[in-house]
Amino acid sequence: MELMSPVDALFLSAESREHPLHVGSLQLFEPPAGAGHSFVRDTHQAMLECRDVAPLFRKRPTSFHGALTNIGWSIDDDVDLGYHVRRSALPAPGRVRELLELTSRLHANLLDRHRPLWETHVIEGLTDGRFAIYSKMHHALIDGVSGLALMRQSLPADPADTDFRTAWTPGPAREPRGQDLRGRLQRVGGMLGSVAGLAPSTLRLARSALLEQQLTLPFGTPRTMLNVPVGGARRCAAQSWDLDRIITVKDAAGVSLNDVVLAMCAGALRAYLDDNEALPDTPLVAMVPVSLRNDRDAVGGNMVGSVLCNLATHLDDPADRLAAIHTSMRANKKVLSQLPRAQALALSLLLLSPAALNALPGLAQATPPPFNVCISNVPGVREPRYFNGARLVGNYPMSLTLNGQALNITLTGTADSLDFGLVGCRRSVPHLQRVLGHLETSLKELERAVGL
Repeated sequence: MELMSPVDALFLSAESREHPLHVGSLQLFEPPAGAGHSFVRDTHQAMLECRDVAPLFRKRPTSFHGALTNIGWSIDDDVDLGYHVRRSALPAPGRVRELLELTSRLHANLLDRHRPLWETHVIEGLTDGRFAIYSKMHHALIDGVSGLALMRQSLPADPADTDFRTAWTPGPAREPRGQDLRGRLQRVGGMLGSVAGLAPSTLRLARSALLEQQLTLPFGTPRTMLNVPVGGARRCAAQSWDLDRIITVKDAAGVSLNDVVLAMCAGALRAYLDDNEALPDTPLVAMVPVSLRNDRDAVGGNMVGSVLCNLATHLDDPADRLAAIHTSMRANKKVLSQLPRAQALALSLLLLSPAALNALPGLAQATPPPFNVCISNVPGVREPRYFNGARLVGNYPMSLTLNGQALNITLTGTADSLDFGLVGCRRSVPHLQRVLGHLETSLKELERAVGL
């Protein structure tokens, strides 16, 4: 048995039918020139023949002496790829709308805990000839950055690369050296110690940050239509934007690319809530994940910190919102960067712990929301990628929603585009696709605000 980290165990323990806690991606591919009608079928068959499965894709939760659960992983020796890797076809007329409807249903279903916690669906039937692959994996096994690392491993940059690989194909050594049982126990013990105590130096730094009002805290947020209990059904939306447009705004304003993304989302959320007569007078706050992973870390698990960002949705002027977001992110990331990694994780857990408590019945409505929305920008790839010669033309992250957090916005880079994946509670977030239109409008407003 392999011990779980506290973060991984939390993801498993907090999951319920209304709160599936897997993360996924919807990838769009353009078949190579001359590909026949059987190309997708043959690609799916080749995937089924990749029977050498990496340890990460053979893990499933195990109990300790039949009693304690969510403390360790067992490793399946025989993975049923026919179950995990499935082929589907879209109904007519085969538009992106039908693809997103299917993705919404697949993303709402819980993973089977008696099997390794992942699925891959190869989807054909788009009228323009493209095909899609929707994949999901439990968040206890993977975070966004390690998920992108698996994608890079399985999608070569050379379209003529004949070495067929999948995400579950074993790559270079995944486990850092020294990961024996004693090492894992020491790591888990150290993490628990950080969470429990944060160490005097961390407390002094956090207290100083609070006194100087550098650190945005939970519960200083308004309650909105997005901060309600969620059901189990999901709705997914996706769209790409030209990366050069965002970079041009970034350079003109002298801020970071992620600042522009957050301002783009802030303008869209402001307009969406205003459409629904639900825009609060006080600013929305976003939870923004920050990767704490380094090159020595194994692929898999969770090494993600978080900061809370003031989205300044109470400001009318897009330039003022962008400036306020830049100031908020710079101050909050400065606090996190000054901490050792274990303590940065611990502080992030303390900031996010109110969201976990909201999973308990009644608390999502009884307490103020710790934040209003999660907005995550996962570093992607800058060069074209291919799968069996088919070019990746879109890679849309599909993340999770929590009780009291009915909307999630996650994006990543694919060659020359930024690909946005939106996931919302189907009941609580009406007309989710309209947020995409507001994102475009928000970007145009930012372009005008910086004089473009």
